[in-house]
Amino acid sequence: MTASEPQILRSYSQEDVQQILHLAIVRQADSDPNKEFSYDQLLEIAAELEIPLDTLKLAEHDWLVQQSEVQQRRAFDIYRRSRFKKRIGNYAIVNGFLMLLDLVGGGGLAWSLYILLFSGCAVGLDVWNTFQTQGEEYETAFQKWQRKHQIKRTINTVVNKWFKALQI
Repeated sequence: MTASEPQILRSYSQEDVQQILHLAIVRQADSDPNKEFSYDQLLEIAAELEIPLDTLKLAEHDWLVQQSEVQQRRAFDIYRRSRFKKRIGNYAIVNGFLMLLDLVGGGGLAWSLYILLFSGCAVGLDVWNTFQTQGEEYETAFQKWQRKHQIKRTINTVVNKWFKALQI
């Protein structure tokens, strides 16, 4: 911009500022993916943007809660996939045995193909349920898994405290 051009007063909504800063941070991260910010730098950025400390701390707490849930969802997805792999292995072993039994017993494949077809349909539904990561059924399964793990952690904590008390 040259000195003779008039300066245009620009104004942005809060959402626009958020999007612009987000894009700028993403571009900076692309140029230096290993760059990390210290907590002091975060405080400095918040101060420059006139964000109160209590608002920053609440936002950080919300972010930590979100990150915890993301990690739990990843663990749940890994659990579902490992359970699926185990069922696929069971399916292959059982159907392989039945096909071998049919082959040896009748000189060809006959009735075992029907079992293979019907159990294949069940496996197809299992594939759909395992890799579907959105929707009400997924949320229900996730919440059930999460409650189960919270109960396990609570029981482990109580048992560990009990054992520590016995050791003293």
